[in-house]
Amino acid sequence: MSDSVIMFRGASIFQGEKEILKDVNFEMKKGDFVYLIGKTGMGKSSFIKTLNGEIPLKVGEGTIVGFDLKKLKSNDIPMLRRQIGVVFQDFNLLSDRSVYDNLKFVLQATGWKDKKAIQDKSETVLNSVGMSNIGSKYPHELSGGEQQRVAIARALLNDPELILADEPTGNLDPQTSFEVMEVLRDLNKKGQTFLMATHDYAILSRYPSRTLKCDNHSVFEVVQRQS
Repeated sequence: MSDSVIMFRGASIFQGEKEILKDVNFEMKKGDFVYLIGKTGMGKSSFIKTLNGEIPLKVGEGTIVGFDLKKLKSNDIPMLRRQIGVVFQDFNLLSDRSVYDNLKFVLQATGWKDKKAIQDKSETVLNSVGMSNIGSKYPHELSGGEQQRVAIARALLNDPELILADEPTGNLDPQTSFEVMEVLRDLNKKGQTFLMATHDYAILSRYPSRTLKCDNHSVFEVVQRQS
């Protein structure tokens, strides 16, 4: 069985009739941690939207977690997205319910029914991000860094093959950003696969890893200088 999580060969990514990225060639494997960088308007969002099925792939080859993006049908997209965890810049927690109820909502929406299994899974993912014993708290009672840890825990609920982290430190101060990065890198060391879009070059410098850049209608790897 292939350990490829993302693969593009000769792909072009469009928004409507406009070609955003051309001749994309990229492969990412299980256990990788890859940054996606680039200025606003250079195609990062289009790249991510193609990965999650929001933008169809019309030219070239592309696969993600076993799904052929060229052959992807609308009724395949919910199943694809269950294989991908997403961490957002804005946390996107439901403010009117506790941390446990936020996690329970996601699990029930993806077919979980057993109450004990839901409770156990929620505790497991919270423990994995260092947030045990906060399940009864509401998002407004948590700091930004704590909310983002809960958001990371939420992304882990269905044991995704890949996590797309879209500017996960964008709303955090530098020290809190580093603390959240420690969580992500620890999960990566345990085998979780990450593609992380970021503008934060302090993070790139402190936590160097394989890096893709969107620029001039292309996606290419850049070599980070080791400090």
